[in-house]
Amino acid sequence: MSAGRPTVIAGGGTGGHIVPSLQIARALVDRGHPAESIELYGSRRGQEATTWPTLEFPYTLLRGRGLRRSMRPSAWWANAGAVAGLASACVRAVGSFLRRRPRVVVVVGGYASFPAGLAAVLTRVPLVCMTTDAVPGAVNGLLGRHAAANAVAFADTGLPRAHITGTPVRPELATLDRTPRGRAASRVALGLPSDRQTVACAGGSLGALRVNRAVADLAEGPWSPCAERSLYHVTGRRDYERFAAAPAPAPVPASAPGSRTAADAGSEGDGPGLRYRVVPFEDRMPDFYNAADVCVVRAGAMTVAELLVAGVPAILVPLPGAPRDHQTRNAEALVGLGAAVLVPDRDCDGRRLAHELDALLADPERLRAMRGAARENGHPDAAARVAELVDAHAR
Repeated sequence: MSAGRPTVIAGGGTGGHIVPSLQIARALVDRGHPAESIELYGSRRGQEATTWPTLEFPYTLLRGRGLRRSMRPSAWWANAGAVAGLASACVRAVGSFLRRRPRVVVVVGGYASFPAGLAAVLTRVPLVCMTTDAVPGAVNGLLGRHAAANAVAFADTGLPRAHITGTPVRPELATLDRTPRGRAASRVALGLPSDRQTVACAGGSLGALRVNRAVADLAEGPWSPCAERSLYHVTGRRDYERFAAAPAPAPVPASAPGSRTAADAGSEGDGPGLRYRVVPFEDRMPDFYNAADVCVVRAGAMTVAELLVAGVPAILVPLPGAPRDHQTRNAEALVGLGAAVLVPDRDCDGRRLAHELDALLADPERLRAMRGAARENGHPDAAARVAELVDAHAR
């Protein structure tokens, strides 16, 4: 099926674009399209340059990089190079499309998707845009006006011909075992006690310094004596040494390598206080979500989509200065659904986290309502919905 004319899916640079691209591609395979008929377009400088060569789909990596938002002379020179690379990538994409005439192009956003999206408009190939944030980014805001259809994660994006599909996420998040037994197993997998209230915190692959400081202050201050709670802290690689090196009041239990316990006593077992684990990164995200009663995280598109599908209440700390303030808009969308609490970055410290988390953890009915609101508004079938939309508009 469709072996002669490819389906192009363009999006890369970060995991927030790579994951939806791959899930849409695999949903198209589930609809009967051969993997070799689906071509991924991305950037030589993005994460896809190392991940795509191991996959089942053909791919094309083009020149280009994102623009630097700065008025410094060095940024001007860097942006001039970025524009030149982007122009070269657009010319290459147009030439490829004129020769091969794709049946449809899917744009998932970000600078890496712009050349293929622009080439689709110029060569009159049907275009479908996937917008994962509550407010469209620069690429989708521009190309979405010319799209045959816009697949969106949230209502009220302002894009024409919009269809609410949700954001495609990793399929294992839709099958989490949220029973007490399943959640206990995820806690044990993360090196935590199975029977404590658990808060999982993360600020992204590199880290978020203000969030990391707030979580560390929470662990070493108000929550230090909390024997009924666990705190799982993913610092990101950049900040790990700073926070892992903080003095630990008690030795690390042998059963939990890489952790430290914010307790006053106990050389073995959990000790009488908070179980506090600090790790640089976490690739077992299904267990991360499943173990948590509440997550403390940024409000990127993939994070909020995963929270909804996993059904996890959250305290969202939007990244300040994000383009078009999209993280605040994402957080506000989840607050409006009743699935999250928003804490502005400037207000995020240990005391504020203690106030918000204590209120949530002391109110099982509120947590139950937030879990229900998240699951009700999650879209575990988002990839299939987008794939159906793609086929409907392909030529």
